[in-house]
Amino acid sequence: MVVVQELSPRDFQNRITACAMLLEKIPLDALHFFSDEAHFHLSGYVNKQNMRYWSGNNRRELHDRPLHSDKMTVWCALLRVGVIGPYFFEEDSHTVTVNSQRYVVMMKNFLEPALEEVHLGNVWFQQDGAMVHTAQDSMTVLRAKFPGRLISLRGDILWAAHSPDLTPCDFFLWGYLKAEVFKHRPTNLLQLKNVIQQKVAQIPVHMLERAEGNFRKRLRQCIESGGHHLQDILFKTT
Repeated sequence: MVVVQELSPRDFQNRITACAMLLEKIPLDALHFFSDEAHFHLSGYVNKQNMRYWSGNNRRELHDRPLHSDKMTVWCALLRVGVIGPYFFEEDSHTVTVNSQRYVVMMKNFLEPALEEVHLGNVWFQQDGAMVHTAQDSMTVLRAKFPGRLISLRGDILWAAHSPDLTPCDFFLWGYLKAEVFKHRPTNLLQLKNVIQQKVAQIPVHMLERAEGNFRKRLRQCIESGGHHLQDILFKTT
């Protein structure tokens, strides 16, 4: 599965500039957290806000999917040595909409304790430009936790808008989990939650290493393509 967002002409140069900056500023041996949320629907698909999917029959074809079945909203942060998460945005066992207040709560109560446990040092943190990510309260927490190492709209290094083809959460993680989770055909949200937790914990480290290595390749390929989507590039897990 490859996910894309449609680009406007002004996006092309922004993507080239952002990719060049990432390649220039981030050391080759740096650890990166790539973070994101996605909706896992009981009906068997995964989506993000304003996200479209490549057709299974023709990956050049963009189309919308119905978004009205029961779902879990899941956050993860991926790096080459493991995954922090999943974190489920829910209250009283009911899925809730992600807003900046809930995002800050997640970072303080879930992300920060997890980082303290693993002792990773000067790790970089990437997020897309969703409004909940770049709200003032969210950015205050992130700048304090990742000083000088925040990849984001309004961050230390700009993350280009409409660029899910460049981040491992979108070109690898969500598609991989979709395939693994729905092999089990969960019939209720509790089953869905349990399977997601199991499958995240079972992701092989070699796949995470390949995903991070593929990230830098995609940055170069985006520049070479003039900022266009990487339509013909599929991530392989083997």
